[in-house]
Amino acid sequence: MPVQSLSSRLVLICLLGLSACGQAPAEKPSPPAKVEAIGHETELMRLTLKPEAVQRLGLATEAVRGEQRASLSRTVPGEIVAAPRAGGLPVAAGTDLVTLAGLQARADADVARSMADLKLAEANLGRASRLVDAEAGSIRARDEATQQVAAARAALAAATGQRQALGQSVAGLADAGALWVRAQVPSTDLARINRAADVLIRPVGSRVSIMARPVRGPATATPGAASVDLYYAPVGRAGVRLGERVLVDLAESGVAGAAALDVPASAILTDINGGEWVYVETAAHTYERRRVEVARITGGRAVLVRGLEVGAMVVTAGAAELFGTEFGTK
Repeated sequence: MPVQSLSSRLVLICLLGLSACGQAPAEKPSPPAKVEAIGHETELMRLTLKPEAVQRLGLATEAVRGEQRASLSRTVPGEIVAAPRAGGLPVAAGTDLVTLAGLQARADADVARSMADLKLAEANLGRASRLVDAEAGSIRARDEATQQVAAARAALAAATGQRQALGQSVAGLADAGALWVRAQVPSTDLARINRAADVLIRPVGSRVSIMARPVRGPATATPGAASVDLYYAPVGRAGVRLGERVLVDLAESGVAGAAALDVPASAILTDINGGEWVYVETAAHTYERRRVEVARITGGRAVLVRGLEVGAMVVTAGAAELFGTEFGTK
């Protein structure tokens, strides 16, 4: 092989090798957040952000405040219902009013028929008694008339009881009798509620609270929701309407003087399982997620039963962004 040809091939191989090498890759930038497990719960992580990341997320913190336990309450859903009359059941907006009106009409007819039967039986008894006094009738006839009166009175009592159980007349619901609030309390929280205390009710979407006093209502419950009903009477008509949905702040029974925790409502995060969390700043630009138990949320403030300590710095703005950062880097 000629020397010149061999040299050309060597030069070509060197050029191809140099073109394949190219430039060295640039160094990978460091991530804006470092996530590390903190150990007390398998799902909890510690987030350490760079200063520019904190500024970009717009994070803001506030110290946890303490307040007296006397103000603690549980917020539960409620509904305005028509108060029962003479031992009946409350009438809610969800009741099938057409069917109820038919049952009430039949019950009213039964009461009227029973009253007529009683009047007739009493008239027969009066005639039989006058005949016996005039020695023109039999004692047996008088006794039979007495039994008919007793049977008519029993039938009238049964018809009246059935009518009372059907509650207030559907035709009069719009006019107005007394209104009650039916509060649906989880059965697990029932022992913690002070049933003798007044409550505050708030129409959904409103910040105006209305006082209501406890009343003795029927023992009703919702088995599917594992809740028990408590009844309260608003002070006056209070501007509420039948069927209106409200929130009921129930006072808890507890030891006086014990402290509760107060944080902005914006600090509370709720996961898909209903768990409630906040993010706490444990060091500069370092955040940890903590489980809390919320007693109530009123006026943009959340009262916590447990989970934090007074003075802890909780994230009040950007908590959702931290939540996404934590779970987006796992």
